[in-house]
Amino acid sequence: MISRREFLMATLSAGALYGSGALSRVFASGSSPAGKGIELAEVIRRGGRARYEFVVRRQPVGFDGRMGKGITLNGSLPGPLLRLQEGEEAELVIYNELEEVTSIHWHGILLPYEMDGVPGVTFPGIKPGEKFTARFRLKQSGTYWYHSHAGLQEQLGHYGPMIVDPADPDPVPYDREYVVVLSDWTFEDPEWVMSRLKKEEGYFNYNKRTVFDFFEDVRRAGFLKALRERMMWGRMRMSPRDIADVTGATYIFLMNGHTTEENWTALFRLGERVRLRFINASAMTYYDVRMPGLRMKVVQADGQNVQPVEVDELRIAVAETYDVVVQPTDPVAYPIFAEAMDRSGFVRGTLAPEEGMVAPIPPRRKPQERKMAFHRKGHGDTCGACDPQLVPYDFGPTAAMVVRNPVCRLEDPGVGLQGAEHRVLTYADLKSYEPWRELFRREPDRVMEIHLTGNMERFLWRMWAKEGNRWTSEPTELIRWRYGELVRMIWVNHTMMDHPIHLHGLWMYLRNGSGEFNPRKHTLNIKPGEKLCVDVLVDAPGYWAFHCHLFYHMHAGMIRVVEVT
Repeated sequence: MISRREFLMATLSAGALYGSGALSRVFASGSSPAGKGIELAEVIRRGGRARYEFVVRRQPVGFDGRMGKGITLNGSLPGPLLRLQEGEEAELVIYNELEEVTSIHWHGILLPYEMDGVPGVTFPGIKPGEKFTARFRLKQSGTYWYHSHAGLQEQLGHYGPMIVDPADPDPVPYDREYVVVLSDWTFEDPEWVMSRLKKEEGYFNYNKRTVFDFFEDVRRAGFLKALRERMMWGRMRMSPRDIADVTGATYIFLMNGHTTEENWTALFRLGERVRLRFINASAMTYYDVRMPGLRMKVVQADGQNVQPVEVDELRIAVAETYDVVVQPTDPVAYPIFAEAMDRSGFVRGTLAPEEGMVAPIPPRRKPQERKMAFHRKGHGDTCGACDPQLVPYDFGPTAAMVVRNPVCRLEDPGVGLQGAEHRVLTYADLKSYEPWRELFRREPDRVMEIHLTGNMERFLWRMWAKEGNRWTSEPTELIRWRYGELVRMIWVNHTMMDHPIHLHGLWMYLRNGSGEFNPRKHTLNIKPGEKLCVDVLVDAPGYWAFHCHLFYHMHAGMIRVVEVT
């Protein structure tokens, strides 16, 4: 990316890559269909070290009677479940049988940056026929996942779950547990999907407005107001029904690699406390998760324990994880229902007392529209010290709109869930299980603004930051932090899309008004027109990517790299 990094990459390649040689294990034939579902990976434990091996290859994958070509790990989609222990050393050996460079990023895991798995940033990537061994000690516990950070491989199935058990007794009581990996699949080539997005805004949106919708707006709000709102959307070159860039028009929605018809099932006994570890490993799909007939007790967010909060539904952004505990009291089949945020599709699994039971599919909800009015009074307006001061109003062609007065929307559950009669989880509900007293009492060493911009018509997405006396947005331009400092980041979303922002190697402490119990996360959803404030304790040297985890947004430019020295 830059000469300094090229030198770094050349140095790393000498010490981090191993010779090609013959693969030590063969997990599946590349021509046989991939397995589907979550299987526990084989592990060798010796002397406080856990060794896992992965083979990455292209393999036929079948859904709904059709066959496509996916990328599998050890012959399955998703990849195998890694079960590690806090305090032990992980030794993760990755063999590349693809014809292109690959990698694995350990999402949410604190580790030396050389092991982070981002080609071009932390290492050169794993070349065809070669292997790479990632080694790091687990300094945390919780629900995490892993995925490729090379090319467009993640969309093709290159992802899997990762659980780190705590060294001390788990504060969450439960009787049995299941991992639930949510994802999306397309039979189209991801390169083709990207080209469609670049050429035609709203190509995958089959819920576009009609003239009859305009007449309904006139009836409801009057002609002038309806016309003004339509003209505003027209200037932004997008539709209020552009909830998601890629939709059920091409996507099949999956739960642990299974479709709704395949009915992935988790079993329970009456009265048991069942822990469900939800991981959103989608490329582009936000899911609204509910289990009609059961309340969900949220106990963990992004691998971090939170004070339990009972909800009826939660929205899980791309790359987030949430652990919930449910306690069935009736011998019936309960749906595990994950509906796409834009309502273009869903996937349903079943929680049941015995095999063969099929839970009903809840009534579908109609597509929603985004509104121009964002401001909502309440808790979210009091997060403090989060007023942007340096807003540059010349973002050029990367910005179809600029939000002049962004607001906190921490109590807002998001489009399609506002005004729900049942309880929906919001960021205002999240409180850390343990206090961060020293961190909360400390004043930041610097305040940095990050402005998210986008142009749907050109499919350009950027993250703007001020470095020195100038604003930068190109992915190749480094942001520099000093080791040990506390950085307060103020995020401002100038677009009409939600963006799940993921920071590698460091925690983001969300300033949501909970004081010393502010939750910490590795991925934060930032809603349209929103400002959101986090503190980052810069305690890991190296190069760390941070980016929008909407797959095609990242590849269209919404990614930056922090250099910590």
